[in-house]
Amino acid sequence: MNLPSAWSIDHVGIAVTNLKEAIDRYANQAGTTVSLHEKLEQHGVELAFLNTGGAKIELLMPLRPETPLGRFLAKRGPGLHHICYKVDDIRSELARLNTQGVKLIDATPRHGAGGTLIAFLDPSSFSGVLTELCEYPAP
Repeated sequence: MNLPSAWSIDHVGIAVTNLKEAIDRYANQAGTTVSLHEKLEQHGVELAFLNTGGAKIELLMPLRPETPLGRFLAKRGPGLHHICYKVDDIRSELARLNTQGVKLIDATPRHGAGGTLIAFLDPSSFSGVLTELCEYPAP
């Protein structure tokens, strides 16, 4: 049996209500710097990736209350939103997970921040944690 390649943690997503305040808080208290700040209208979010010397922190703020992230914040408040793992081939990884009965939120990848392809997996398949996979574009 071929075992999958180990996933590596790319980032931890944190839902926030005020992106500027959250960026300032992390910069002042954790010494982080912003590596990417982007609005993704198609996903209804504004985000910032913070460097930590290893896995990144992604701060996410909804652009509108009716977005999935806006509904998440209204229901649960600010805090941990998801954990993201970097994979080499997101399409084959989704196909493999699907054959194993993992519930896929995204059966096909979509465009994410910084030119990545992303897909979310249902929290019920990962101990209640919303899980994201990302594939970076080839250099």
